[in-house]
Amino acid sequence: GTLAGLFNGFMVTFLQMPAIAVTLATQSIYRGIAIGMLGDQARTTFPKNYGFFGQEFIKGTTIPFEFVLYLVLMVIFGFILHKTTYGRRLYAIGNNAEVARFSGINVKRIRIINFTITGFISGLTAILLTSRVLSVRSNIATGWDMEIITLVVLGGVSITGGKGTVWGVFLGSLLVGYLKFGMGLMKISGTLMTIVIGSLLIIAVLLPRLLDLYKANRKLRKQHEMR
Repeated sequence: GTLAGLFNGFMVTFLQMPAIAVTLATQSIYRGIAIGMLGDQARTTFPKNYGFFGQEFIKGTTIPFEFVLYLVLMVIFGFILHKTTYGRRLYAIGNNAEVARFSGINVKRIRIINFTITGFISGLTAILLTSRVLSVRSNIATGWDMEIITLVVLGGVSITGGKGTVWGVFLGSLLVGYLKFGMGLMKISGTLMTIVIGSLLIIAVLLPRLLDLYKANRKLRKQHEMR
C-alpha cells in the first residue's frame, strides 16, 4: 500500500498527471492483478491469530480493537492537520498550490508524502478488512470508494481542496454508517442503497455550491443598493 501510494504520488507530482485519473487507473490495474492472481476464488489461508485485528475487542470491554485504532488515528491526523505547520501547509496547497509554492512551500515534497501516507493507511485498512472476514477476494470492497467519497464530502471536505476537518469526516462516517444500518434493518436492497448514497453525494456537492452562489448574489444586490 505504501509503495502504491508513493508510485501514485510520483506520477501526480513529477509527471503532472491528474490525481483522480491516476487513482482510478491504478485502482483498475491493482484490481486486474488481483483477478489474475485469485480469479473468482476466495483465499482463506490466514494464521489463527490474524483475526485479532478485525474481530477482537479490547480486553474486558465490548469495544472493537479496530474502532480504537480508528479513534487513535483520527486524533493523530486531526492534530497534524489542525495544530501543526505541516497541516497549515496542506490547507494552503489545497486552496492554491501555485500561491503556496511562491510562498516558499515545497509543494512536490508534501504531495509525495501525502500520497505515501494515504497508501500506508489503505494497506492498513486492507489488513483490518481481511482480518475481519478472514478471507480475501479480487472483488472485495468493490463500490466502497463511492461511499467513502460521500461521507468525506458530507463531512465538509471540499472536492477542490483546502477545506474540511477530521472531525467533520468522523461525523460524516457516522451519518453514512447509521444510514446504511437503518436501511439494512428496513431490508432495503443493495441496489437502492447505492442509489441513495449516490444521491447523497450529489446533494452534498451541490448544496455548498448553491450556498456560495446565494451569498455572491446577495453581496451583489447589497452593492447595487448602496450605489
